[in-house]
Amino acid sequence: MLVLGLGVTGRAVARSLRARGHDVVAVDDNPELATIEYAKSLGIELVIAPELSDWSYLLEGCEEAVVSPGISDDHPFFAAAGRTEVTLLDEYDLATRWDVRRRCAVTGTNGKTTVVTLIVAMLEQSGVRAAAAANTDTPMVAAIDDVEIEVFVVEASSFRLAHVHRFSASPSAWINFSPDHLDIHSCLDSYEAAKARIWEGIDSPADAVANLADPVVAGHTPAGSTGFGLPDSYCRIHEGRLLHGDDEVIEIASMPRQLPHDLLNAQAATAVAMRSGANLEACTKVLNDFSGLAHRMSLIAEYDGVRYVDDSKATTPHATLAALAGLPGSVLIAGGRNKGLDLTVLGSSSPSCVVAIGEAAGEIEEAFGGRVPLQFADSMAAAVAIAGECAAGGGTVLLSPACASFDWYASYTERGLDFARVVAAIGETR
Repeated sequence: MLVLGLGVTGRAVARSLRARGHDVVAVDDNPELATIEYAKSLGIELVIAPELSDWSYLLEGCEEAVVSPGISDDHPFFAAAGRTEVTLLDEYDLATRWDVRRRCAVTGTNGKTTVVTLIVAMLEQSGVRAAAAANTDTPMVAAIDDVEIEVFVVEASSFRLAHVHRFSASPSAWINFSPDHLDIHSCLDSYEAAKARIWEGIDSPADAVANLADPVVAGHTPAGSTGFGLPDSYCRIHEGRLLHGDDEVIEIASMPRQLPHDLLNAQAATAVAMRSGANLEACTKVLNDFSGLAHRMSLIAEYDGVRYVDDSKATTPHATLAALAGLPGSVLIAGGRNKGLDLTVLGSSSPSCVVAIGEAAGEIEEAFGGRVPLQFADSMAAAVAIAGECAAGGGTVLLSPACASFDWYASYTERGLDFARVVAAIGETR
């Protein structure tokens, strides 16, 4: 079997295939030394950046190929595969082949990890052993090694949904949609089509958990779905309470996270968890205790009346707009590496000031078109210093980049940690 890409997921796939007696050929365009050594340790053939003419040879006699997440649609592999009868798989297909335990799933442009985390906590609080898998540090083929798990909560990215042979998880939630990953998908329609596969294998229409306030999601939603996001949805916000059907889950005032996107996440998680075996009391407790995930609208510190908020996970304009809606008038630090997205939509927001960073700094400037004060910074330290001056006297400095981190950092996590480091240094001078 051929495995395309030998990153975290590809390695887990290769290891699982070898453990089950399969011959494996791995292809990786730019393997690090550790990757080469890993392939040797597994006893698999590793082909590095094959010539275009070599793809036919590699696929000759190959019945199946597993595509790692994040492989661009224009990769030459896909054209070569299209000329053969090879079946493309995601690692999810292998996990389904090898393990039949229950699974639910979540997709969406923003908020997937938060909703998955909430569902796992709600199930565990209800006495159901659950684990997050797929678009996490634990691929599905590795997650199934834990024999004690009863329900897998799958974080289903568009990368995975695009190439899965058959996706089956019930219930499954689609929490929102906005342009993203256009550096990977050939076009917006391709990205949308991948997301829409989330409901291919649900057991019943009611297992389609849908944000009916999102027009794209609503347009793909089957009749009889379990909706959330609207005043008359099955799961909804009414008179300061989160309701699930006729049952009150929690009073909004008691939730640590109350921004608009937090309430949508809470509705989605409750709907999926309840359909997956959680009880109402467990959902209430989890929402009452949940203070958020790192790098997602996290208050880092407050000095001299200025709050510093880390939203480094916001790698799309949609995510940044949601952050600014929750914290209007913030001083925004934005920029990085654009993922092929239209950043001009940021101009519809009204931060008090903008500090533009990274490769996309010029695009950030164009987005705001002189409507708000804007300055450039060539480092995180400079950005925080400028933003702190703009917010002096009682404002909020919001790191919500709307871009990927890969110009300056290896990940959004590293970017957020650097922001926190720079902010902490402010406190040390006080």
